[in-house]
Amino acid sequence: MAASDPGVEVTVLMPCLNEAETLETCIRKAQQGIQAHGLRAEILIADNGSTDGSREIAERCGARVVPVAERGYGAALLGGIAAARGEFIVMGDADDSYDFTAIGPFVEKLREGYDLVMGCRLPKGGGTIRPGAMPWLHRWIGNPILSGIGRLFFRCPAADFHCGLRAFRKDAAEAMDLQTTGMEFASEMVIKATLAKQRIANVPITLSPDGRSRPPHLRTWRDGWRHLRFMLMYSPRWLFLIPGGLLMLLGLVFGGILVAGPMRVGHVTFDTNTLVVCSMSVLLGFTLVSFAAFAKIFAVTEGLLPEDERLNRVFRYVTLEVGVTAGAAVGAAGLALMVGALLYWGRQGFGQLSCPDSLRLVVPAATLIMLGAYIVFASFFLSILGLSRRKPRPKP
Repeated sequence: MAASDPGVEVTVLMPCLNEAETLETCIRKAQQGIQAHGLRAEILIADNGSTDGSREIAERCGARVVPVAERGYGAALLGGIAAARGEFIVMGDADDSYDFTAIGPFVEKLREGYDLVMGCRLPKGGGTIRPGAMPWLHRWIGNPILSGIGRLFFRCPAADFHCGLRAFRKDAAEAMDLQTTGMEFASEMVIKATLAKQRIANVPITLSPDGRSRPPHLRTWRDGWRHLRFMLMYSPRWLFLIPGGLLMLLGLVFGGILVAGPMRVGHVTFDTNTLVVCSMSVLLGFTLVSFAAFAKIFAVTEGLLPEDERLNRVFRYVTLEVGVTAGAAVGAAGLALMVGALLYWGRQGFGQLSCPDSLRLVVPAATLIMLGAYIVFASFFLSILGLSRRKPRPKP
């Protein structure tokens, strides 16, 4: 980890993998931006194994080069952040799509006390996308949807979640404990900054067509999925809790109606077959809700997510004993219904039963028995996950 240099306030960081066509242009623009804004700055190229002379071009232009052996967009940036000497870091791609002469507003926001400053390419956030600068699939579908999901899941103020031109305090980035080595690094930084309640600002920028003759490193569907997957994994609430809660609610409401008798909507009749589907919905929903709790506790314990006071309150009141008692009560209710079903069968001489009438007893009974068992075992597993959170920490 490079120590900050009091003579360097800003590090302009560019990840590089075979960018010989555009690297010199980017460095020259960064130098112009540094001079125009009177910055005490260095230009740092995180070279990710270039074989086209990019490293030699960077050194000839006066930039500092740090080689990063591990391949990947995130790996290159992690290596560059570790080697940066500036208190502030402005990062951007070395393909000439971003204007490094316009880094002044980013630095000003950092000086105002912001921890992360995101560029915004999208017109909705005041940005400009020049013709040919962004494929229509990225502009109208990929970036707006992924940015919208990021704001919804994490309440993040970033208008353009995946803009590659951004600035941040070096100490703030180190506090994020960034781990990913691929393209999802861009999502990880914004998500962790948001969860850590760091101050985030937006700066409108202009995106230009890149100057390369070869295709970009970005792969639309693969990298889009990696971003979405990462956001889902960091949001147990949206991945598990909300879908599970909705399934349970729908199953309980419609199942409760069908236990009393068939439900007719127009010419359509819902009966015991639908009741079985409601049972499945309740059990699947509870499983997902349990996964939400498991994932949240594991992520907090491992330091992947910050402490959640709401979770701590739940642990104070919903103990193993409470869970086991609740599960036993639900299971007992199911057994009582099952006994009622057996008595009903006995009244019919233990012969053939009318399916609709018997299933209105058996399906809820089986559902409650299974749900009670789920609650008991989920309570034990939650208690196991919570053991490390309750262990006394050694005194310094």
